[in-house]
Amino acid sequence: MSSLQPVRGTHDLIGEGQRRHAHVVDTARRIAGLYGFDEWSTPIFEDTRVFARSLGDTSDVVSKEMYSFEDRGGESLTLRPEGTAGVCRALVTNGLTQSLPQKVFYAGPMFRYERPQKGRYRQFHQIGAELIGAAEALADAEVIAMGRDILKALGIADDTVVELNTLGDTESRAAWRAALIAYFTEFKDQLSDDSRARLERNPLRILDSKAPQDRALVADAPLIGAFLTDEARTFWDDLRSALDLLRVPFRENPGIVRGLDYYGHTTFEFVTEKLGTQGTVLAGGRYDGLVAEMGGPRTPAIGWAGGIERLALLLDSAPAAPRPVAVVPLGEGANGAAVTLLQALRAHGVRAEIAYRGNAKRRMERANRIGATHAVLIGDDEVARGVAQVKALDEGAQNELALDAVAPYLAGAVGC
Repeated sequence: MSSLQPVRGTHDLIGEGQRRHAHVVDTARRIAGLYGFDEWSTPIFEDTRVFARSLGDTSDVVSKEMYSFEDRGGESLTLRPEGTAGVCRALVTNGLTQSLPQKVFYAGPMFRYERPQKGRYRQFHQIGAELIGAAEALADAEVIAMGRDILKALGIADDTVVELNTLGDTESRAAWRAALIAYFTEFKDQLSDDSRARLERNPLRILDSKAPQDRALVADAPLIGAFLTDEARTFWDDLRSALDLLRVPFRENPGIVRGLDYYGHTTFEFVTEKLGTQGTVLAGGRYDGLVAEMGGPRTPAIGWAGGIERLALLLDSAPAAPRPVAVVPLGEGANGAAVTLLQALRAHGVRAEIAYRGNAKRRMERANRIGATHAVLIGDDEVARGVAQVKALDEGAQNELALDAVAPYLAGAVGC
């Protein structure tokens, strides 16, 4: 059998890559907690209708990218391509629509069949946040501020810019939609095949098109600002004022859209120039109709998702690998005392390892290879006297300590 490789578009997380990944998740989890968000975990696969409803059958994700399959019971299931739909389904399934607002943080793998490139995989990972049950512009501003604070805690906020737009309310979008249909109909023969198919069903999707012939037309398409109702304009003004109060800098970008009817008002992206064409690292918006799509009542909601792989690429360096203490028994008679000390160290919160075989020289070589801060040497003489030799490997200093004093001493020395 030839050597097996990871499936195209997947990757292993090992060593530095895993430390970067974990640092992004741990940092996001900590900052989300400060904002009052609790973590949820939803299944990696769902009934296909969960995503077909939430993403729309005219989207590229549904029509081209979802990993869907029929299980042995004949049910159509789909590996989740994003996290929001599962959270909204879970809200309804677990009877939480009467216990609002719900502040939800999540992290985990997502799946889309698309061309792999830098920072984009077919199995990729996201952090995400959903604030469900708050209709106020301040809620949107706080969710955006939380995203900014996560990037700040990661040390990459200065590498990103928040781009912001409004989609208005239902009345605003209806008027804008009609204007878009009228505009693009004039150039119907110049549109790509995908955009012609979307023209009547979902013209906002044309604004997302990457086809060159569509981009040229989109540049001159009507903008939402001309169609905002008084209520929608007030919400837009309140949002920008709240972001100013929260000291979140932003720039307006009328090209940021979400194409489905339940999206409205706020839409935003954190973008960077450091990752080439994959410049969006965290994005979201308001989706006041999605919970209703899952069978619940109409419920206001705002959320975002961020790509862990892309965020990890922006980190200046990976967090340092944790350094252990090496316990080194010198002779068979010291093994019992060494194992007892090993567990005492772990009970004190000290990362501790023991070499299973080899003479003293090889065991010390392993201690250096794993980057140990200290080596604890125990021989027959030390066992008889109830002591151990504790050597600081960076400085070379060595102390003799009573066996029961070693664990608390090293816990202090390594900062546990």
